[in-house]
Amino acid sequence: MAASLKRGVVLKAMGATLVLGSGALPAVAAASALRVGMIPDAGATQVSTDEKAPLRDYLSAKMGQPIELVIPTNYNATVEGLGNGSLDFAYLGGLTYLKAREAYGVIPLVQRTSDKQFHSLFITQTGSTINKLADLKGKRFAFGDISSTSGHLMPDYALRNAGIDPDTDLTARFTGNHPATAKAVESGTVDAGALDESVFKAVTDGGQIDKTKVRVFYTTPPFVDYVWVARKDVAPASREGLANAFLALRAGSDDKVLAILRGTSFVRADDAEYATLRSIAKKLKLL
Repeated sequence: MAASLKRGVVLKAMGATLVLGSGALPAVAAASALRVGMIPDAGATQVSTDEKAPLRDYLSAKMGQPIELVIPTNYNATVEGLGNGSLDFAYLGGLTYLKAREAYGVIPLVQRTSDKQFHSLFITQTGSTINKLADLKGKRFAFGDISSTSGHLMPDYALRNAGIDPDTDLTARFTGNHPATAKAVESGTVDAGALDESVFKAVTDGGQIDKTKVRVFYTTPPFVDYVWVARKDVAPASREGLANAFLALRAGSDDKVLAILRGTSFVRADDAEYATLRSIAKKLKLL
């Protein structure tokens, strides 16, 4: 999406996505199964769903009932799924959490320990002359999803603090997810991009991105990010059951599940810790 497209137009398009998102998910969940949604931060494909089977099976065993994992087509469809009742629980980024909290009163449950001090990474090609944010002026740049915390909100905030207006000083596009941003930088489709630090590690360690072709040139200050939430009318016992399932994860015995979650351990989440992120989102008119 070109930088010349004004923020207001983009936000209108985002609103349309919310409406369409409600149609993308069945309105009524199966009575015997809990439906758990996950924002498509690493892409929304059948492969990405199948790869999460160990997580589904783990949660089902801990909860004592079937779990259906759902990866909607975009971030806002996940938010809308919590609003229309087609999702019981969801994995959200910080910004999508704030949207879901404001619109539907979702309840934060747990987050990875790393989500307390999360970062966005700015990457470019290995041989690029870009070494600091100021060098991005006039360059082609990739954000992830417009509702991504680490792929849009915090990179946008960092750019503006560095004197770069993403709407006028960059030729910017939204790739839709973090791996797509990394691929756009690796291929030279864009000069630079910003993405989730845990996804960048996963795609470079896993070989999806050639680590010799890209490098990190800026890391944002820490911020609070991803969180698992419950729809507000989910029974307290179910909320506690899901929270305890994540809190029980242990390195060494649950490595397959933790690898899917790109984490090592979980802690309780609290809405109060999102106050700073909420303020930034409102300042940038993303909330």
